[in-house]
Amino acid sequence: MSLPTTQANPTPRLIGLTGGIACGKSAVERVLADCGATVIDADQLARAVVAPGSEGLRQVIAAFGPDLLLPSGDLDRTALGTIVFADADARGRLNDILHPRIAAASQQAIAAAFAAAAPLVVYSAALLVEGGTHRGFDGLLVVTCSPVLQRARLATRDGLSQDEVDQRLAAQMPLAEKAAAATWLLHNDGSRDDLRAATCSLAQSWGLTCPTSQRPSP
Repeated sequence: MSLPTTQANPTPRLIGLTGGIACGKSAVERVLADCGATVIDADQLARAVVAPGSEGLRQVIAAFGPDLLLPSGDLDRTALGTIVFADADARGRLNDILHPRIAAASQQAIAAAFAAAAPLVVYSAALLVEGGTHRGFDGLLVVTCSPVLQRARLATRDGLSQDEVDQRLAAQMPLAEKAAAATWLLHNDGSRDDLRAATCSLAQSWGLTCPTSQRPSP
């Protein structure tokens, strides 16, 4: 399940983690965190930069309309997703607002992790390859799965119609192109236990120590 490719640095300090939508990237994040890595999730940072009262939220509402503001003061991310996945121009406007803020927050989080002497820092983001950000890391881990399984998982996970699945997949780089950029590749067509074991094997090769319950069988 795990396929090493061009590993330039066998003991990386900072790796990128990406993958196709609904391929299992979040599950890999959790295993790496359990094994002692410091995981910085760009999606969590994206939520933080549009928190209630933030300048990021103000700009998003100004660009896309007050209907996206929930009574709680939070951004309606589901409604926003419907807009931007159906409209490339809208997606570009959103990226112009969010990406500089996420980039600044990412740099701060990575610097803080290094200052705390984290054994391995994992930066997880959907668009690492698209933006070329992965080239600044010690390596890139890509999580993929078969296209048929990806479609099924996405429809089930998010309750999407097939047209909505098509929109979301069309908005992303093809899996094969992301896989071509990988230093390490996890192809997640098996069970959760299979993915956990493969991720743990990689973590151990990077010098991390997985909990006993996650270690692969000899």
